[in-house]
Amino acid sequence: MTTTQADFLRALQTAIDSKTKPVGALGRIEQLAARIARIQHALKPVAETCRLTIFAGDHGMACHGVSAYPQDVTRQMVLNFLSGGAAANVFARTLGVDVQVIDCGVAGEPIRAPALRSCRIAAGTENAIERPAMDAGQCQAALANGRMIGLEGEHHAACFGEMGIGNTSSASLIAAKLLGAPVGDLVGRGTGLEPDGVSRKRALLENAALRTPDRLTATDALIEYGGFEIATMAGAMTSAAEAGKIVIVDGFIATVAALCARDLSPGCEQNFIYAHRSAEAGHTKVLEALGAEPLLDLDMRLGEGTGALLAWPLVKAAAAMLREMASFDSAGVSGPA
Repeated sequence: MTTTQADFLRALQTAIDSKTKPVGALGRIEQLAARIARIQHALKPVAETCRLTIFAGDHGMACHGVSAYPQDVTRQMVLNFLSGGAAANVFARTLGVDVQVIDCGVAGEPIRAPALRSCRIAAGTENAIERPAMDAGQCQAALANGRMIGLEGEHHAACFGEMGIGNTSSASLIAAKLLGAPVGDLVGRGTGLEPDGVSRKRALLENAALRTPDRLTATDALIEYGGFEIATMAGAMTSAAEAGKIVIVDGFIATVAALCARDLSPGCEQNFIYAHRSAEAGHTKVLEALGAEPLLDLDMRLGEGTGALLAWPLVKAAAAMLREMASFDSAGVSGPA
């Protein structure tokens, strides 16, 4: 740590402790405020604007029944996002957050809708149970699309969400290969599989994991098991962080994208704020590997960026506290005896 960095951190802690409150009285909000200040390298950080980007893509392995829902639901939900009817839309409207939807590779013919942005790589990935999900060129194209998206806009914070039937299976396999962990330990209900469905899903993914070495780089894990939406999100996370934005990481799939982003661009995770602990089985294991303590634990497992959106008011309030709350000196309030 340089002298300048150390001086900043000391000034930051002094600024927080001198607010008109007992030291530490705002608990984890103080920690959150400090993290935002470090991201922006500012004692008066600003977090007033936010955008949610939803990345959509389909997975070839969905043909094996790894989800409780048919693959057509990806396309149907994209249309639902575009018409403003999904949970993510409702939360975003309530919180004044802009929403954009990206087609990274939805199965079938391209969706023709003015509000839908196309970054299509292909009409879904290959069947990763049996063969690589994508080739190296497709992976690099998805990452490049994401990096372009992450740089766009002047908003202070970026929330990233996803939609893709089969993507909890993809995320479980990617995480297993990045962590060197048994994929069976990361498999959960996804969209709501019953116990026998989870058992079948686990067996399929364990078989898929045998195709490759126990540990892979993020790029190789994405090639073998990824989704176009996960790769695009990972790319967006890296460049949004490089642009100095606050990156609010959603649930299991987004956290796996963050794990990839950390491998692809070490240090970018300093800009990540983890929104919530998902009910999906593998999420806690990935959070622990990242050393992350999420803000919320609401038993959610929807995706779409919904958890990130619900964390946004906390981010906004924490920054405002540090920026606007009076100090003992400025308010003329007596400090501790």
